[in-house]
Amino acid sequence: MRIPVHRWASRSLLASAALALALGAGPMAPGQPPRAAVPVDEESVRSVAAQLRCVVCQSLSVADSPSETARQMREVVRERLASGQTPDEVLAYFVEKYGTWILLAPPRRGFTLLVWAAPLAALLVGLGVVALSIRRWSGARGRSRPAEPAPPIDAATRARIRREAG
Repeated sequence: MRIPVHRWASRSLLASAALALALGAGPMAPGQPPRAAVPVDEESVRSVAAQLRCVVCQSLSVADSPSETARQMREVVRERLASGQTPDEVLAYFVEKYGTWILLAPPRRGFTLLVWAAPLAALLVGLGVVALSIRRWSGARGRSRPAEPAPPIDAATRARIRREAG
């Protein structure tokens, strides 16, 4: 049986696509140059994952969380770093997907600047209150009122003092 040309061409195209995928040339976004695979060490994955909040635990970072979701997020971080993305690009991906909530340390701009400024302001106010309290306390103890002159002693009291001291 003879295969028509168009079937042969489609099989060839399919074989070429399979070969390209096997060699690691996955689908690319339009207008984006292909990125070569970059070797990724665990420390770089951990440093990026430590900046992300676990969506399950919420009080732990993705690097420290034992949940399955955190493990999957670490894999995404590893894959994106291996594809050549910078740590900032990986963080931007998660922020785009989850919002700034996903970052353990919110960016220092806009409304979130309050998160950074409020503890510092509270510390300064607290130190001021402590300093003022110490100043008042030490000032009240250190300063004594000027001594009032003693009332004059009459002759009978003087005679009694001499007799008793006597």
